[in-house]
Amino acid sequence: MNNSDVSRSTAWLRVITLAFAAFIFNTSEFVPVGLLTDIGQSFSMETAQVGLMLTIYAWVVALMSLPFMLLTSNLERRGLLVKIFILFIASHLLSFMAWNFWVLVISRIGIALSHAVFWSITASLAIRVAPMGKKTQALSMLSTGTALAMVLGLPLGRIVGQLLGWRITFLLIGVCALATLVFIIKLLPKLPSEHSGSLKSVPMLLKRPALMSLYLLAVLIVTSHYTVYSYIEPFIRHAAALGDDDTTLLLLIFGGSGIIGSVVFGVCSNRYPTALLVGAIVLVALCLMILHPAAGQLMSFAALSVIWGMAFMAIGLSMQVKVLALAPDATDVAMSLFSGIFNLGIGAGALLGNQFILRADIGNIGYLGALLACISLAWCLFIFRRYRLELRRA
Repeated sequence: MNNSDVSRSTAWLRVITLAFAAFIFNTSEFVPVGLLTDIGQSFSMETAQVGLMLTIYAWVVALMSLPFMLLTSNLERRGLLVKIFILFIASHLLSFMAWNFWVLVISRIGIALSHAVFWSITASLAIRVAPMGKKTQALSMLSTGTALAMVLGLPLGRIVGQLLGWRITFLLIGVCALATLVFIIKLLPKLPSEHSGSLKSVPMLLKRPALMSLYLLAVLIVTSHYTVYSYIEPFIRHAAALGDDDTTLLLLIFGGSGIIGSVVFGVCSNRYPTALLVGAIVLVALCLMILHPAAGQLMSFAALSVIWGMAFMAIGLSMQVKVLALAPDATDVAMSLFSGIFNLGIGAGALLGNQFILRADIGNIGYLGALLACISLAWCLFIFRRYRLELRRA
């Protein structure tokens, strides 16, 4: 069945279902950020040690995104989504039952494997099931689901974890995923694989210097962000000396600002694509640089969180659109590479933050992130000058 054969309301319901799936996957990925202290206490571990779970998760996604995408490139997409969700749900059940830290890590690896495939195919699926002429809006809705994971998913997961225990947080995510699976089965038609690319696409993409440069930029700026953000919960509690309620509020504010960043991207991306990305990286660098001085006051920390969250969301969306534009002939391969590289940055940031906290004062971690952000800015300016024509054509 072609998407033109169904009503616009049904087409939008399909997009909303994928957006909610994105919300669930991103909530699951990032909710441990708000629960590191609680998980560490339950296993009698230091927060920095528990943070290695974030690195393992992200690097599994980074390593397996492309191989899993290639292995599943010819599979019908609705059936593939169903299989992904079954693994996702089962892994969350294991997280709930985890009797030691390494069982929890194994469960997170299962979630990471499902994540690796999900984000390789979802952007192109959202475009395919969207109403005619609404592809951009479908991508924006998908990004809104991602932003809401920060706005609602992470803070609510933290609240549930504090009230009922972190295990219940993982169990509830699994229950929500089960409900979403029902909607996927009922709403989505069979979707044969299209333009997914193959192993032959990889050397072709590697020969596109503008795309490779964009991937390197993603590694740099994501590492910068997650060096600090991976440990934002212990930073707020110890360096800023704020309580549990303030910590939850700041996580909520940070996530909510992602929606603002999504709106700003929608308004400005077509008219000022270069200035938007460069300006957002500048804002991230400034926010990380003044993180420690701003941490002393709740209001100043909240204002900084708004700017930081808004800017990082704009960065992610800007780079995603540029990757799709530079690889229209192999979108799934290009996006799986982007997903893997993005998660390589997440894992590298979590590991760098871990090593910094073990050796220095957590209050100064923002300066390390700011240094990496400045390097990212220099590279961004270089590639927009060096590959101006390719990026403009895209």
